Amino acid sequence: MSDAASSFQQYAEIETGEAFTLQNSRLLKIELAATSVMARSGSMVAYQGQVNFEHKGGGIGKLLKKAATGESLRLMQASGSGELFIANQAMLIHTIRLDNETVTLNGANVLAFETAIDWDIKRIKGGAAGMLAGGLFNVTLSGSGMVALSTDGEPVLLDVASAATFADPNAAIAWSGGVTTKLKTDVQAKSLIGMGSGESIQIGFEGQGWVLVQPSEGRPVIAAG
Repeated sequence: MSDAASSFQQYAEIETGEAFTLQNSRLLKIELAATSVMARSGSMVAYQGQVNFEHKGGGIGKLLKKAATGESLRLMQASGSGELFIANQAMLIHTIRLDNETVTLNGANVLAFETAIDWDIKRIKGGAAGMLAGGLFNVTLSGSGMVALSTDGEPVLLDVASAATFADPNAAIAWSGGVTTKLKTDVQAKSLIGMGSGESIQIGFEGQGWVLVQPSEGRPVIAAG
């Protein structure tokens, strides 16, 4: 091994034999010999071996929802026998395993999920729906398999059942299937919530479950080519 290569041994590839392996807090490796995935378009930073990519729209219904709401999530299917390395603007990456359950993700935070998992785009209901652009539709994942999501900073996990819970639409990045949502407007909170957009709209969460909130209203979305 050369002296130059020796200098970077602390960054050597991590092998676990699992389908999803974090190489560090901001880079995920997917073993495609063990699975196939739907991944965020533009998230590929490297791959080794045989990897096939195919862009997916998710069906006419999902395409219409995305067109109507400005939903920015575009997905590609990756399959083959190689290794795929993905990331999202050097954001923190978290992996979760679904076991015949449902989770909802903010589309801006979806990184990848196994193709065995069913997905759809769902609307958050509420009287303030017409006032909020882009934050009403999220991605619902159901079934069993691995999911990867990205966060802008270290998130906090809130127990929805313990108290009435509200969050900025761009800061709430994931919540469990037993949680229901509704939109709420609060003029008094305008100076604290949605400062980037000037909106005072929150998502309210109720039920038995949790919501994951990041310490950010999100980064500008870079359109995938």
